[in-house]
Amino acid sequence: MAHNFLLEIGLEEMPAHVVTPSVIQLKEKTEKFLKENRLTFDSIEMFSTPRRLAIRINELADKQEDIEEEAKGPAKKIALDDEGNWSKAAQGFVRGQGLTPDDIFFKEIKGVEYVHVNKFVKGETAKTILAGMVDVIKSISFPVSMHWASYDFRYIRPIHWLVALLDDEVVPFELLDSKTGRCSRGHRFLGQEATIKSATTYESDLKEQFVLVDANERQELIVKQIVALEAKQNFKVTLDAELMEEVNNLVEYPTAFVGNFEAKYLDIPEEVLITSMKEHQRYFYVTDNDGKLLPHFVSVRNGNAEHIDNVIKGNEKVLTARLEDAEFFYRDDKELSIAECVEKLKQVTFHEKIGSIYEKMQRTGAVAQLLGQKLGLTVAELALLQRASDIYKFDLMTNMVGEFPELQGIMGEKYALMQGENPAVAKAIREHYLPVSSEGDLPVSMLGAILAVSDKIDSVMSFFNAGMIPSGSNDPYGLRRQTYGIVRIVAKMGWDFPLSEIQEEIATLINSDTTRFGIEVTVAPTQVIDFMKARMKQYLSTKKVRHDIIEAVINADSSNLTTMVEAATILKARHQEEDFKPSIEALTRTINLAAKGYDLLAADIEVAVEPSLFENDAEKALYDAVTKVEASIKTESLADNYDALKELYPLIEAYFEETMVMVEDEKVKNNRLRQLYRIARMVRSFASLDLLVVK
Repeated sequence: MAHNFLLEIGLEEMPAHVVTPSVIQLKEKTEKFLKENRLTFDSIEMFSTPRRLAIRINELADKQEDIEEEAKGPAKKIALDDEGNWSKAAQGFVRGQGLTPDDIFFKEIKGVEYVHVNKFVKGETAKTILAGMVDVIKSISFPVSMHWASYDFRYIRPIHWLVALLDDEVVPFELLDSKTGRCSRGHRFLGQEATIKSATTYESDLKEQFVLVDANERQELIVKQIVALEAKQNFKVTLDAELMEEVNNLVEYPTAFVGNFEAKYLDIPEEVLITSMKEHQRYFYVTDNDGKLLPHFVSVRNGNAEHIDNVIKGNEKVLTARLEDAEFFYRDDKELSIAECVEKLKQVTFHEKIGSIYEKMQRTGAVAQLLGQKLGLTVAELALLQRASDIYKFDLMTNMVGEFPELQGIMGEKYALMQGENPAVAKAIREHYLPVSSEGDLPVSMLGAILAVSDKIDSVMSFFNAGMIPSGSNDPYGLRRQTYGIVRIVAKMGWDFPLSEIQEEIATLINSDTTRFGIEVTVAPTQVIDFMKARMKQYLSTKKVRHDIIEAVINADSSNLTTMVEAATILKARHQEEDFKPSIEALTRTINLAAKGYDLLAADIEVAVEPSLFENDAEKALYDAVTKVEASIKTESLADNYDALKELYPLIEAYFEETMVMVEDEKVKNNRLRQLYRIARMVRSFASLDLLVVK
């Protein structure tokens, strides 16, 4: 007989962003619990509101599956004493299995006989097993947690009630002072205590008390209500998915409504208006059919339509107060000059161990010029880049950004244009913050991309230099996100970006004028490079690149970010080709022997190969082919270089068939090791192919 099981955890209101991840955790941990306890089921449904996390298990088995298995014990020579009696080891083994020595039989494994028994474990009932769901509840993790009363137990919010029903029967267990039952709670203001009659009546029982426990149903209702408002008011509402999820997790019984603000506030930049509505008030903004912002907003009330006029007035009043502040800040900021804002940054600390924001701008500007020259910018473009880096943080000193930090860069662009800056400079000021999230939008302009990378490189190197290196999950300055941003920008732009060389040049540049730049770079170069390579691994994994290919390109001799991406792309595309396995195996063999040569010869490995020491045609043929590849490797594309190296495969095979490398003659042996080293050096500049898994 199949059952349905309902579990509801009743809480004080949770932060909206925690609700969905938490109920997903509850579902996943429940699935694991059922699997571990051998309880089969058909599906698990999720329910959530700000005050509850719940799941329903459908078509749950009546009891655990019975177990019939063979258990292996000690070896026969240990199980029997010299007189043929059962030893304590054998008796202890069968006792632990709930059996007797009469149940023992022997089986031979790899020439040795061992004690075995056939073990039967009868399955427990589902009701008995489900009492263990208390451990699932306790195992859910949260980004922040709290404890309450005198308990040491921590959770996202205090637990006030628990519902656990197997069909219509309570499954008894308790957590702290909460015991399971069938009593839930309705809407905080509209509803009352709700009695859940059975697991299958959960939604309807709570709907009677003004709670829609199905998050999808709530969202569909919100969308339906907003669509109706659009038709009635003849405007468009932008249904931002992130905002929709947050709003949906703030309410239990939604009612959408329209509010208004004075048209005069439309003179404020629309980014300010949208930020005020979306980020601060959780309102959806409204436009006409052409996308022009209108003086209205749509919000969602946690309740019904009673006294909705008062609710609208209250929301309008709160928004108007914010817009009044924004209008004042905007008007006041117009009186500020970029120069005076930049001057103020000299007194603003970026970090006490690193210096001021002004000094950071100086370092970023120097790095930007270095990168700009490497990337072939014109003199005019370099001048624009210099201007952008001289002022790119100025908006931090404006009132608007002080009130709305989310608008940094955005207001910088607007204020820069208002004060007559070149549009390319203004755009770079906005784009230098990008990406603002791990998979967020990237800079579009060349100047913006260079400034963004320069600013992020300075942050990473400066914090590493000060000993503030992320460890574990601790990354208070977002260095992983910033480094991932560098990787994504460089990959998108396809820049030649050799990490080792660039880092050394930056360190030399900064150390040439520590008074101006505020720091002296002493950090070990490998620390930053390894950190960046770790983010490259993350990037390549998002592109569905095989783990061994990622390891091969990350551990290449080249530290060029773009080379890593290109090499990974090539290997991902070619790894199923017919000649992939034999060619990689041949090149791997040269890498392994070359490593032995390097151990034996050290710096002498770089000595030129002597053709006069060749003893067969295969050596000469390979030498000629390698010389040809070496001559073109710096001018050809990475894909062409890969093909050229792969084409060495038959020559390498012939070479090893006719040539013994480790011969007694030192000169001949060393010459052959140097020949193989030449190949390995070219291969490892592409990827450490010896790390590839070939089958």
